[in-house]
Amino acid sequence: MYAIIRTGGKQYRVAEGQTLRVEKLPGAAGDTLTLDDVLLLGGDGETRIGTPTIEGARVEARILLQDRARKILVFKKRRRKGYTRKQGHRQSFTELKVTGIKA
Repeated sequence: MYAIIRTGGKQYRVAEGQTLRVEKLPGAAGDTLTLDDVLLLGGDGETRIGTPTIEGARVEARILLQDRARKILVFKKRRRKGYTRKQGHRQSFTELKVTGIKA
């Protein structure tokens, strides 16, 4: 069984036992989360599509890690003008392990 969930403005296809990185969510490592924004359920027979979400469906997950991703560099330059700007950014993320999908 799999589900498509929405969190952090993005959509993810998840299955039980899968690990994934999402935008930072509140909680500490080891805590459990319930994601209620389920858009689609499939895999076991009939596929259920929400309008926009499926009532009563939820995905349960455990937080494995709260961390920050590798640094990305933003570099701007205008040729022949002596204009350069260099900026770094590290995005925070939460790593989840899906423990169950409830329909």
